[in-house]
Amino acid sequence: MGDGYQINPENNTTDEHFALRLFIAGSSPVSIRAIKNLRDICEEFLTDRYTLEIIDAHQQPQLVKDENVTAIPMLIKKEPQPKRRLIGDFSDREKVLKGLGLRY
Repeated sequence: MGDGYQINPENNTTDEHFALRLFIAGSSPVSIRAIKNLRDICEEFLTDRYTLEIIDAHQQPQLVKDENVTAIPMLIKKEPQPKRRLIGDFSDREKVLKGLGLRY
C-alpha cells in the first residue's frame, strides 16, 4: 500500500487503526499543547480509528527507557507499520500528518 494511507474525502478518515503512544513531561505548557494539538488532528483525520496512550515520563521512567525516548514530547506510532517517532508540540499539522503516513 506504499508509505501513505489515502484519506476518505467524505469524512477525512482512513480504514487503518492507529495505535499511538505520546510521552509527555507532566503538565508542562508544551505537554498540554502537544496533547491538544494531537487530539485535534486525530479527531479530524482518524475519528474512531485511533488509540492514544498518554504517558507521563516522570511517572513511568522504565517505559521511557524501554521505548528509547530521547526527547519530550514524543509521539510513537506503533501501528500501522512502519513504526514512526515524532517530536514537538504537533502544531505543524502538515508535518504531523506526513509523520503519521497520512495523505491530506
